[in-house]
Amino acid sequence: MLADFALVQVCMIVALGIPVVFLLSRGDSVAATARLEEALSYYIPYFLCISVVFPLVFLLNGFYTRSRAYIGRYKLVVVMRGAGIGILTLLAVNYLFFRTNLVPRLALLFFAVLTIISLSLTRLAKTLLQERYEIRARGTSNPEGTVLVLGGAGYIGSSLVRKLLESGRKVRVVDSLVYGDEPLRGVFGHPNLEMRIGDCRNIQDMVAAVRGVDSIIDLAAIVGDPACEQDKQTALEINYAATRMLIEVAKGHGIQRFIFASSCSVYGATDVMMDENSAVKPISLYGQTKLDSEHALVAARSSTFHPTILRLATVFGLSYRPRFDLVVNLLMAKAFNEGVITIFNGEQWRPFIHVHDVAAGIIKTLNAPLPVVSGQIYNLGDTRLNYTLTQVSQMILKMFPNTQVQHIEDSDRRNYRVSFDKIETQLGFTCSWQLEDGMRQLRQAFEDKEITDYTDTRYYNQKFLKIAGSPTRNLLDEHLMAAFASAPKNVAPSDAVVSNKPTNGHTETIHLTKGASAGAN
Repeated sequence: MLADFALVQVCMIVALGIPVVFLLSRGDSVAATARLEEALSYYIPYFLCISVVFPLVFLLNGFYTRSRAYIGRYKLVVVMRGAGIGILTLLAVNYLFFRTNLVPRLALLFFAVLTIISLSLTRLAKTLLQERYEIRARGTSNPEGTVLVLGGAGYIGSSLVRKLLESGRKVRVVDSLVYGDEPLRGVFGHPNLEMRIGDCRNIQDMVAAVRGVDSIIDLAAIVGDPACEQDKQTALEINYAATRMLIEVAKGHGIQRFIFASSCSVYGATDVMMDENSAVKPISLYGQTKLDSEHALVAARSSTFHPTILRLATVFGLSYRPRFDLVVNLLMAKAFNEGVITIFNGEQWRPFIHVHDVAAGIIKTLNAPLPVVSGQIYNLGDTRLNYTLTQVSQMILKMFPNTQVQHIEDSDRRNYRVSFDKIETQLGFTCSWQLEDGMRQLRQAFEDKEITDYTDTRYYNQKFLKIAGSPTRNLLDEHLMAAFASAPKNVAPSDAVVSNKPTNGHTETIHLTKGASAGAN
């Protein structure tokens, strides 16, 4: 703010000085002297006083808060708009209170041009320096502190943990390891990784987990409609009650940054493009628990607690914990292994995002200035990756031309397209992986025999949890979860939608093709 204020002063001094220098260059010293006196009589008693409006206008335009994370053309527009409003405010104040000594018109023109250019160029230079050099406090190797990743051994978490470690972060993973520790075995022993086995519903585990960390990334969840419907009580506890408990634990330990993985499934069924301001109407228990947790987080926001909610698009692609209960992954597996895929209601839209891009988006949010992302909800994905299921099947046909595609229409009309302009504009995030890239990755994994049996139970949340059962908990955990599962005021309880589940009369494979959804584990 002080730098911008100084910059405004320099621009006005230069603007007032240009006519003086011009007259001197022509040898007209008398006129130059008169113009200099005129400039001084305006600058010292008037402009110095009026120019305090510029820091205020810049502040109100988000120069020092939200726009710090903007990039590209949109940031330039914000800077130019702020400079323009500042100049107009200067004129208004000058005319209303100092009408007898107005800014010279020629100087005003020079001042406007110089101010807009200098404000834009200084921010461009700062961006280039930040991209080229890493700024750290002297004597420290990790100024960001330790990141706690709940659910770090899952489908998304195993990719996220690796990216965090590669960036130099210290990472503490807490996971119940219900699906095993294989997804993280490749990074066991990393000096910046601390692994703990724990249950997000156990308060002792959570209190121990948050000690000494600076930020939390919450990926812990029972993921997907089928898995949640299978054990509604456990889904309610893990997806909602545990989140409410974790909020209180985090606030009690002074942790400011909290990133929560929600889902675009909160939008339910709609024919219009949805953004973060659109009405939400989940049609499944999974979507409702995510929405309830969002409400709890937003209500908990304070000057010392800053949650950020990421609504994930439908995830696809190969991760360190493969899943084939996700629509693209399942269709690719069936096309490669069986040569037949089934598409239900092919004109339905879905937004997609590769699992590695989910991890990249979370890290982008983690690194953003806290005032920018505090209390914000972002759809995490890329508008270019909105596709109908028929379009997905056509891409698969290009890779496997002999595949037989069966199209079936039924009563399930879940349909939504999502806008991801907000996260692109404010944080500069776009997806690196296109749908075809993820499909080629999956095909290569099948060809290389990395995946030999895609029907293995460990690749399916619902199947695996049905066999493994719900993790046990003690009496204290049971009472705590019952207390936190009771919805607070102004938050709709998750079990309000238990009786509102979508109808489905098809086999399990068909349900997975239709109902596959984004998720952490």
